[in-house]
Amino acid sequence: MSIVEHVVLFKVKDDTDQAKVNMMLNGLNGLVSLDPVVHLTAGPVFRTRSPMSNFTHMLHSRYKSKEDLNSYSAHPDHLRVVKENVLPICDDIMAVDWVADNDPLPLSLPCNSAIKVTFLKLKENVNDEAQGEILGVIKGIKDNVSGIQQITCGENFSPARARGFSIASVAVFNGVNEMEGIEENEEYVNLQKQKVRDYLDGVIVVDYVVPSSSSSSSNL
Repeated sequence: MSIVEHVVLFKVKDDTDQAKVNMMLNGLNGLVSLDPVVHLTAGPVFRTRSPMSNFTHMLHSRYKSKEDLNSYSAHPDHLRVVKENVLPICDDIMAVDWVADNDPLPLSLPCNSAIKVTFLKLKENVNDEAQGEILGVIKGIKDNVSGIQQITCGENFSPARARGFSIASVAVFNGVNEMEGIEENEEYVNLQKQKVRDYLDGVIVVDYVVPSSSSSSSNL
């Protein structure tokens, strides 16, 4: 199985009525019932760790193939929610899609799971060998940082809304405390950052917690 990760970041307009925000999130979370979806959660961002990011909300979903992601994207219910509930209240939207380098289990994440999403924009002169090195560094984090339940990474295959960010990863923790515990491995994490820093032209890091109102598909 080649799981496809789909992450969308939203910037809701300032002073938007909370009722409209709730309608957006309810509409997005309701899409979990669509057949192609094996996991979907949408809610407010817990924290952003990048000056390049002012996003307020996030959606994370999973599919068993690129074709299933395409079916979801083209589904009338998805198009309706985007048109009626998302676009009218959002200033900014970006999305990144990648094929996971492993099969993350469970596919469906329980409530209160903490997620750290990282998008990397590479400098123009970075070659394939360097990209492989970057992906290798990300893959090695799970074995060296305690508390990570899952981590996937890959190259973005949907450039239209990704703004040049070409490598992405998602790390999953049991909860916020476990995610915060990554600070205990600060020396190792900083060493890994030094290995790839010269290759990067931009980084977005967003922390997110699966809300209790999120639902997950049983189509596993």
